[in-house]
Amino acid sequence: MKNFDAIIIGSGQAGNPLAHNLADSGWTVALIEKEYMGGSCVNYGCTPTKTMVASSQAAFNAGNASQLGIEIADVKVNLKKVVERKNKMVHQWRGGQEKQAAKRSNITVFNGSAQFTGSHVITVNGEELKSKNIFINTGTSPLILPIEGINEVNYLTNRNIMDLEEVPEHLLVIGGSYVGLEFGQMFKRFGSKVTIIERKDQIISKEDKDVSESLQEALEDEGIQFIKSAQAVSIRKDANGGLHLTVKLNNNKEEVIKGSHILLAVGRKPNTDGLGLDAVGIETYKGYITVDEYLRTNIPGVYALGDVKGGPAFTHISYNDFQIVYHNLFNDEKKSIKDRIVPYTLFTDPELGRVGLTEKEARESGYNVMVGKIPMSHVARAIEMGVTKGLMKIVVDADTDQILGATVLGINGGEVVQTIMVLMYAKVRWKLLKGAVYIHPTLTEGFFGLLESVK
Repeated sequence: MKNFDAIIIGSGQAGNPLAHNLADSGWTVALIEKEYMGGSCVNYGCTPTKTMVASSQAAFNAGNASQLGIEIADVKVNLKKVVERKNKMVHQWRGGQEKQAAKRSNITVFNGSAQFTGSHVITVNGEELKSKNIFINTGTSPLILPIEGINEVNYLTNRNIMDLEEVPEHLLVIGGSYVGLEFGQMFKRFGSKVTIIERKDQIISKEDKDVSESLQEALEDEGIQFIKSAQAVSIRKDANGGLHLTVKLNNNKEEVIKGSHILLAVGRKPNTDGLGLDAVGIETYKGYITVDEYLRTNIPGVYALGDVKGGPAFTHISYNDFQIVYHNLFNDEKKSIKDRIVPYTLFTDPELGRVGLTEKEARESGYNVMVGKIPMSHVARAIEMGVTKGLMKIVVDADTDQILGATVLGINGGEVVQTIMVLMYAKVRWKLLKGAVYIHPTLTEGFFGLLESVK
């Protein structure tokens, strides 16, 4: 049995930096990875998708440049080259992490599947590893719905859709949230016909209704079709290879939609199968590992970080999990995930930047709410750039004047909304922004009109 100061299962955006920082602190570290270094973000998530989103944005801008007085003839998408660029980016990031791990003599990388055989004993490739500190960062995988006939067709997920080298004729997307919307718009801009089927009565169902409707309107303007309040029931392939998807509508009527490819984008499941958690008594809920506010499981010395603990499922949250755990290992004053401000972005166009509570969440939580909202068509910079779809929105606690949350659905929304996030961290009153001087013309200048609208 080999003894280590730390065993880290999974080299994602919490596990990888934790391994290096512990090693730099003099710890011996066993880093276990059953697939590729870097986890989902580097290999199947952020890095490849945003690389391909950039290509689809370039195609869209070229095709619509005439609106700005620029004539570009015969715009073509070479999907094979798009994929080659994506693969190069992934290999660059992954290779960099592999090299960094190899440089540290006190990091030992094990390529294989980990299993608990004791509360502080892990077996991998037939070897037993022991440590009083074990960190689980195994992430999640695409959820495959039990649609009748789904295993008889070559369905796509976020893991393999980016390997396509020919543009689908008609892409059917099951799920109207982050994965479905980003890939749906991407392939529409590459040249596919796209139909998105959403089980609930609005896309991005966790967002406020006005935000959802504004984004849907923008996507429909590009030609994306939506079928909401619809559940996928069955699918079959015809003699020519075409797909026939049957969906049940909320009136119990069924409709058959024809397509060439189908993407499953309905959620994720935790990668905890095979870890042997039950055998050692590590508590879970629906497969996700249960943790306290310090990311500790019910077994002393065993932690869970990132998506495997149940979210929020964002790379930057996984990284913050690492920051919290690493800090707490070496400091008496502890950091916590309690009341953590969560920012995130949906990388559609317009881009949805969000931080904190939605209006709906704030009202349901019992706050006395004030709301400000303006359309992006009121923002000078957006008008000048010709990108006026979307809106800005802010939610304020009327009793304390603290900002509860904000939304920027517009160009660079994820960048712009972080200005408000800084104020939320500083816990200053919203009126500080109202009296600020903004550079003209910038997108952030839109906050002037936004705050004037608060009531």
